[in-house]
Amino acid sequence: MAESPINHFFPQASRLVYGCMGLGGSWDASELESHHLAQAHAVVDAALEIGINYFDHADIYTLGKAEQVFGRVLAERPELRQQIILQSKCAIRFADEQWCGRYDWSADYIRESVEGSLRRLQTDSLDVLLLHRPDPLAEMDEVAEVLMSLKNSGKVQHFGVSNMSGAQCAYLQSALGMPLVANQLEMSLAKLDWLDHNIAVNDEQVKGHSFTAGTLEYCAMNKLQVQAWGSLAKGLFSGADLGQATEAQRATSNLVRQYAEQLNSSPEAVVLAFLLRHPAGIQPVIGSVNIDRIRACADACKLSLSREQWYQLYVSSRGRALP
Repeated sequence: MAESPINHFFPQASRLVYGCMGLGGSWDASELESHHLAQAHAVVDAALEIGINYFDHADIYTLGKAEQVFGRVLAERPELRQQIILQSKCAIRFADEQWCGRYDWSADYIRESVEGSLRRLQTDSLDVLLLHRPDPLAEMDEVAEVLMSLKNSGKVQHFGVSNMSGAQCAYLQSALGMPLVANQLEMSLAKLDWLDHNIAVNDEQVKGHSFTAGTLEYCAMNKLQVQAWGSLAKGLFSGADLGQATEAQRATSNLVRQYAEQLNSSPEAVVLAFLLRHPAGIQPVIGSVNIDRIRACADACKLSLSREQWYQLYVSSRGRALP
Protein backbone atom coordinates (compact mmCIF):
# COMPACT_ATOMS: atom_id res chain seq x y z
CA MET A 1 0.00 0.00 0.00
CA ALA A 2 1.35 3.43 -0.96
CA GLU A 3 2.43 5.80 1.80
CA SER A 4 -0.02 8.56 2.66
CA PRO A 5 1.49 12.05 2.04
CA ILE A 6 -0.45 13.54 4.97
CA ASN A 7 1.92 11.67 7.30
CA HIS A 8 4.57 14.19 6.26
CA PHE A 9 2.57 16.79 8.22
CA PHE A 10 0.70 14.57 10.68
CA PRO A 11 2.71 11.40 11.40
CA GLN A 12 -0.15 10.06 13.50
CA ALA A 13 -2.87 10.57 10.86
CA SER A 14 -5.15 7.62 10.16
CA ARG A 15 -5.33 6.34 6.60
CA LEU A 16 -9.12 6.72 6.64
CA VAL A 17 -11.00 9.95 7.37
CA TYR A 18 -14.45 10.22 8.89
CA GLY A 19 -16.57 12.76 6.98
CA CYS A 20 -19.09 14.46 9.27
CA MET A 21 -21.60 15.64 6.65
CA GLY A 22 -24.30 13.32 8.00
CA LEU A 23 -24.20 14.65 11.56
CA GLY A 24 -26.61 17.21 13.00
CA GLY A 25 -29.86 16.04 11.45
CA SER A 26 -31.55 17.66 8.48
CA TRP A 27 -30.39 20.48 6.20
CA ASP A 28 -32.73 23.11 7.61
CA ALA A 29 -33.01 25.57 10.49
CA SER A 30 -34.38 23.02 12.96
CA GLU A 31 -32.70 22.82 16.36
CA LEU A 32 -30.32 20.09 17.44
CA GLU A 33 -31.93 17.46 19.63
CA SER A 34 -30.56 15.00 22.16
CA HIS A 35 -30.61 12.12 19.69
CA HIS A 36 -28.35 14.06 17.32
CA LEU A 37 -25.79 14.40 20.09
CA ALA A 38 -26.10 10.72 20.97
CA GLN A 39 -25.57 9.83 17.32
CA ALA A 40 -22.46 12.03 17.13
CA HIS A 41 -20.97 10.38 20.21
CA ALA A 42 -21.67 6.92 18.79
CA VAL A 43 -20.17 7.80 15.41
CA VAL A 44 -17.01 9.24 16.97
CA ASP A 45 -16.62 6.14 19.13
CA ALA A 46 -17.09 3.82 16.15
CA ALA A 47 -14.54 5.74 14.11
CA LEU A 48 -12.00 5.73 16.92
CA GLU A 49 -12.65 2.02 17.45
CA ILE A 50 -11.42 1.21 13.93
CA GLY A 51 -8.45 3.55 14.19
CA ILE A 52 -9.80 6.71 12.55
CA ASN A 53 -8.51 9.88 14.20
CA TYR A 54 -9.05 12.31 11.30
CA PHE A 55 -12.43 14.09 11.16
CA ASP A 56 -13.57 16.17 8.19
CA HIS A 57 -16.16 18.97 8.38
CA ALA A 58 -17.41 21.88 6.30
CA ASP A 59 -19.13 25.04 7.46
CA ILE A 60 -22.15 24.19 5.29
CA TYR A 61 -22.78 20.62 6.49
CA THR A 62 -26.37 20.45 7.75
CA LEU A 63 -26.19 24.25 7.71
CA GLY A 64 -23.58 24.36 10.45
CA LYS A 65 -25.23 21.80 12.71
CA ALA A 66 -22.66 19.09 11.93
CA GLU A 67 -19.90 21.26 13.38
CA GLN A 68 -22.16 22.37 16.21
CA VAL A 69 -23.02 18.85 17.39
CA PHE A 70 -19.39 17.75 17.03
CA GLY A 71 -18.42 20.73 19.15
CA ARG A 72 -20.77 19.54 21.85
CA VAL A 73 -19.06 16.15 21.77
CA LEU A 74 -15.69 17.86 22.24
CA ALA A 75 -17.08 20.00 25.06
CA GLU A 76 -18.29 16.89 26.89
CA ARG A 77 -15.07 14.98 26.16
CA PRO A 78 -12.29 17.62 25.98
CA GLU A 79 -9.57 14.98 26.02
CA LEU A 80 -10.60 14.01 22.47
CA ARG A 81 -9.29 17.22 20.96
CA GLN A 82 -5.68 16.17 21.53
CA GLN A 83 -6.36 12.73 20.05
CA ILE A 84 -7.84 13.80 16.73
CA ILE A 85 -7.03 15.79 13.61
CA LEU A 86 -9.78 18.31 12.89
CA GLN A 87 -10.38 19.54 9.36
CA SER A 88 -13.05 21.84 7.98
CA LYS A 89 -13.85 23.58 4.72
CA CYS A 90 -15.22 26.93 3.60
CA ALA A 91 -16.05 28.93 0.43
CA ILE A 92 -19.46 27.59 -0.64
CA ARG A 93 -22.30 30.04 -0.13
CA PHE A 94 -25.86 28.86 -0.68
CA ALA A 95 -28.53 30.86 -2.50
CA ASP A 96 -30.64 33.20 -0.42
CA GLU A 97 -33.51 35.63 -1.07
CA GLN A 98 -31.16 38.08 -2.75
CA TRP A 99 -28.29 36.15 -4.34
CA CYS A 100 -27.70 32.88 -6.17
CA GLY A 101 -25.43 30.16 -4.87
CA ARG A 102 -21.78 31.09 -5.30
CA TYR A 103 -18.20 30.48 -4.16
CA ASP A 104 -16.37 33.05 -2.07
CA TRP A 105 -12.62 33.26 -1.45
CA SER A 106 -12.72 36.87 -0.30
CA ALA A 107 -10.63 37.56 2.79
CA ASP A 108 -13.61 38.71 4.83
CA TYR A 109 -15.64 35.61 4.04
CA ILE A 110 -12.81 33.16 4.69
CA ARG A 111 -12.07 34.85 8.01
CA GLU A 112 -15.75 34.92 8.97
CA SER A 113 -16.18 31.25 8.02
CA VAL A 114 -13.20 30.13 10.10
CA GLU A 115 -14.41 32.09 13.12
CA GLY A 116 -17.81 30.44 12.75
CA SER A 117 -16.34 26.94 12.49
CA LEU A 118 -14.14 27.47 15.55
CA ARG A 119 -17.12 28.73 17.52
CA ARG A 120 -19.36 25.83 16.52
CA LEU A 121 -16.64 23.23 17.04
CA GLN A 122 -15.74 24.78 20.40
CA THR A 123 -12.04 24.72 19.66
CA ASP A 124 -9.29 27.31 19.36
CA SER A 125 -7.72 25.94 16.20
CA LEU A 126 -8.32 23.86 13.08
CA ASP A 127 -5.59 21.46 12.09
CA VAL A 128 -6.53 21.82 8.40
CA LEU A 129 -8.75 24.22 6.46
CA LEU A 130 -9.72 23.36 2.88
CA LEU A 131 -11.07 25.85 0.33
CA HIS A 132 -14.14 23.89 -0.72
CA ARG A 133 -14.52 24.80 -4.41
CA PRO A 134 -12.56 27.18 -6.66
CA ASP A 135 -13.75 30.78 -6.88
CA PRO A 136 -13.24 32.32 -10.37
CA LEU A 137 -13.07 35.78 -8.75
CA ALA A 138 -10.37 34.86 -6.25
CA GLU A 139 -7.52 37.35 -5.88
CA MET A 140 -4.61 35.10 -4.95
CA ASP A 141 -2.63 37.74 -3.08
CA GLU A 142 -5.70 38.50 -0.97
CA VAL A 143 -6.27 34.80 -0.32
CA ALA A 144 -2.63 34.26 0.62
CA GLU A 145 -2.71 37.19 3.02
CA VAL A 146 -5.78 36.00 4.92
CA LEU A 147 -4.53 32.40 5.08
CA MET A 148 -1.19 33.56 6.45
CA SER A 149 -3.01 35.72 8.98
CA LEU A 150 -5.04 32.72 10.15
CA LYS A 151 -1.84 30.68 10.37
CA ASN A 152 0.04 33.33 12.36
CA SER A 153 -2.87 33.75 14.77
CA GLY A 154 -2.87 30.02 15.50
CA LYS A 155 -6.45 29.60 14.29
CA VAL A 156 -5.49 27.27 11.40
CA GLN A 157 -2.35 25.14 11.25
CA HIS A 158 -2.42 23.92 7.63
CA PHE A 159 -4.34 24.63 4.42
CA GLY A 160 -5.55 22.66 1.44
CA VAL A 161 -8.22 22.63 -1.25
CA SER A 162 -11.10 20.55 -2.51
CA ASN A 163 -12.34 19.83 -6.03
CA MET A 164 -9.38 21.54 -7.70
CA SER A 165 -7.11 20.62 -10.60
CA GLY A 166 -3.35 20.43 -10.40
CA ALA A 167 -3.03 23.73 -12.28
CA GLN A 168 -5.40 25.45 -9.85
CA CYS A 169 -3.42 24.06 -6.91
CA ALA A 170 -0.20 25.32 -8.47
CA TYR A 171 -1.67 28.79 -9.02
CA LEU A 172 -2.76 29.09 -5.40
CA GLN A 173 0.51 27.60 -4.17
CA SER A 174 2.47 30.22 -6.14
CA ALA A 175 1.02 32.93 -3.89
CA LEU A 176 1.50 31.10 -0.59
CA GLY A 177 4.51 31.02 1.68
CA MET A 178 3.52 27.62 3.06
CA PRO A 179 2.72 24.30 1.38
CA LEU A 180 -0.80 23.16 0.66
CA VAL A 181 -1.33 19.79 2.35
CA ALA A 182 -4.43 18.22 0.77
CA ASN A 183 -6.78 18.13 -2.20
CA GLN A 184 -10.15 16.45 -1.62
CA LEU A 185 -11.75 15.02 -4.77
CA GLU A 186 -14.65 12.73 -5.58
CA MET A 187 -13.11 9.30 -6.21
CA SER A 188 -14.55 5.82 -5.88
CA LEU A 189 -15.08 2.53 -7.62
CA ALA A 190 -18.16 4.17 -9.17
CA LYS A 191 -16.54 7.54 -9.99
CA LEU A 192 -13.66 6.51 -12.24
CA ASP A 193 -12.71 9.55 -14.29
CA TRP A 194 -9.60 10.02 -12.12
CA LEU A 195 -8.39 6.75 -13.65
CA ASP A 196 -9.99 6.87 -17.08
CA HIS A 197 -8.45 10.20 -18.05
CA ASN A 198 -5.04 8.59 -17.58
CA ILE A 199 -5.44 5.32 -19.45
CA ALA A 200 -7.32 6.96 -22.31
CA VAL A 201 -4.62 9.44 -23.37
CA ASN A 202 -4.56 9.57 -27.17
CA ASP A 203 -7.82 7.62 -27.27
CA GLU A 204 -11.39 8.80 -27.80
CA GLN A 205 -12.49 7.24 -24.51
CA VAL A 206 -11.13 10.29 -22.69
CA LYS A 207 -13.88 12.48 -24.18
CA GLY A 208 -16.45 13.74 -21.72
CA HIS A 209 -14.43 13.08 -18.57
CA SER A 210 -14.61 15.73 -15.88
CA PHE A 211 -11.24 14.98 -14.29
CA THR A 212 -8.33 17.20 -15.27
CA ALA A 213 -5.20 15.42 -16.46
CA GLY A 214 -2.14 15.91 -14.30
CA THR A 215 -3.98 16.50 -11.01
CA LEU A 216 -2.90 13.31 -9.26
CA GLU A 217 0.62 13.74 -10.59
CA TYR A 218 0.82 17.31 -9.28
CA CYS A 219 -0.41 16.20 -5.86
CA ALA A 220 2.10 13.34 -5.72
CA MET A 221 5.04 15.51 -6.73
CA ASN A 222 4.14 18.23 -4.22
CA LYS A 223 3.07 16.05 -1.28
CA LEU A 224 -0.57 17.10 -1.37
CA GLN A 225 -2.67 14.43 0.27
CA VAL A 226 -5.36 13.23 -2.12
CA GLN A 227 -8.53 12.68 -0.10
CA ALA A 228 -11.42 10.81 -1.71
CA TRP A 229 -14.91 12.02 -0.90
CA GLY A 230 -17.77 9.72 -1.87
CA SER A 231 -15.34 6.82 -1.44
CA LEU A 232 -18.01 4.24 -0.55
CA ALA A 233 -20.08 5.20 -3.63
CA LYS A 234 -23.22 5.55 -1.49
CA GLY A 235 -23.13 1.83 -0.79
CA LEU A 236 -23.63 0.94 -4.45
CA PHE A 237 -21.32 -2.07 -4.18
CA SER A 238 -21.88 -2.85 -0.50
CA GLY A 239 -25.57 -3.34 0.10
CA ALA A 240 -27.48 -0.48 -1.54
CA ASP A 241 -30.66 -1.18 -3.49
CA LEU A 242 -29.63 -2.11 -7.04
CA GLY A 243 -33.09 -1.66 -8.53
CA GLN A 244 -31.91 1.16 -10.82
CA ALA A 245 -28.35 -0.12 -11.22
CA THR A 246 -26.68 -0.75 -14.56
CA GLU A 247 -25.50 -4.17 -15.66
CA ALA A 248 -21.91 -3.14 -14.95
CA GLN A 249 -22.81 -1.96 -11.45
CA ARG A 250 -24.59 -5.23 -10.68
CA ALA A 251 -21.64 -7.26 -11.95
CA THR A 252 -19.20 -5.17 -9.92
CA SER A 253 -21.31 -5.49 -6.78
CA ASN A 254 -21.18 -9.28 -7.17
CA LEU A 255 -17.42 -9.13 -7.74
CA VAL A 256 -16.91 -7.01 -4.61
CA ARG A 257 -18.85 -9.53 -2.56
CA GLN A 258 -16.86 -12.39 -4.09
CA TYR A 259 -13.56 -10.74 -3.10
CA ALA A 260 -14.89 -9.91 0.36
CA GLU A 261 -15.64 -13.59 0.93
CA GLN A 262 -12.26 -14.66 -0.45
CA LEU A 263 -10.43 -12.18 1.76
CA ASN A 264 -12.62 -12.87 4.80
CA SER A 265 -13.59 -9.23 4.94
CA SER A 266 -16.49 -6.90 4.11
CA PRO A 267 -17.67 -5.35 0.83
CA GLU A 268 -17.02 -1.89 2.32
CA ALA A 269 -13.40 -2.79 3.00
CA VAL A 270 -12.92 -4.08 -0.55
CA VAL A 271 -14.38 -0.90 -2.06
CA LEU A 272 -11.97 1.21 0.02
CA ALA A 273 -9.06 -1.15 -0.67
CA PHE A 274 -9.54 -0.39 -4.37
CA LEU A 275 -8.64 3.25 -3.64
CA LEU A 276 -5.89 2.40 -1.18
CA ARG A 277 -4.14 0.17 -3.73
CA HIS A 278 -3.42 3.15 -5.98
CA PRO A 279 0.14 4.57 -5.64
CA ALA A 280 -1.18 8.13 -5.13
CA GLY A 281 -1.56 7.29 -1.42
CA ILE A 282 -5.29 8.12 -1.44
CA GLN A 283 -6.97 8.84 1.91
CA PRO A 284 -10.64 7.75 1.64
CA VAL A 285 -13.28 9.79 3.45
CA ILE A 286 -16.19 7.70 4.75
CA GLY A 287 -19.41 9.46 5.68
CA SER A 288 -21.87 6.81 6.79
CA VAL A 289 -23.65 7.36 10.11
CA ASN A 290 -24.53 3.66 10.23
CA ILE A 291 -22.35 2.24 13.01
CA ASP A 292 -22.22 -1.22 11.45
CA ARG A 293 -21.05 0.22 8.12
CA ILE A 294 -18.35 2.27 9.84
CA ARG A 295 -17.10 -0.87 11.58
CA ALA A 296 -17.27 -2.76 8.29
CA CYS A 297 -14.53 -0.45 6.97
CA ALA A 298 -12.08 -1.61 9.62
CA ASP A 299 -10.20 -4.09 7.43
CA ALA A 300 -9.68 -1.75 4.48
CA CYS A 301 -6.12 -0.82 5.43
CA LYS A 302 -5.22 -4.47 6.01
CA LEU A 303 -6.40 -5.75 2.64
CA SER A 304 -3.97 -6.06 -0.23
CA LEU A 305 -5.70 -6.46 -3.57
CA SER A 306 -3.60 -8.14 -6.20
CA ARG A 307 -2.90 -6.31 -9.44
CA GLU A 308 -5.33 -8.68 -11.17
CA GLN A 309 -8.10 -8.16 -8.60
CA TRP A 310 -7.70 -4.38 -8.81
CA TYR A 311 -7.91 -4.37 -12.61
CA GLN A 312 -10.86 -6.75 -12.56
CA LEU A 313 -12.77 -4.33 -10.33
CA TYR A 314 -11.77 -1.36 -12.46
CA VAL A 315 -12.74 -2.86 -15.80
CA SER A 316 -15.93 -4.35 -14.39
CA SER A 317 -17.08 -1.02 -13.02
CA ARG A 318 -16.24 0.97 -16.14
CA GLY A 319 -18.35 -1.51 -18.11
CA ARG A 320 -16.05 -1.88 -21.09
CA ALA A 321 -12.59 -3.16 -21.89
CA LEU A 322 -9.58 -0.92 -21.64
CA PRO A 323 -8.50 0.73 -24.92
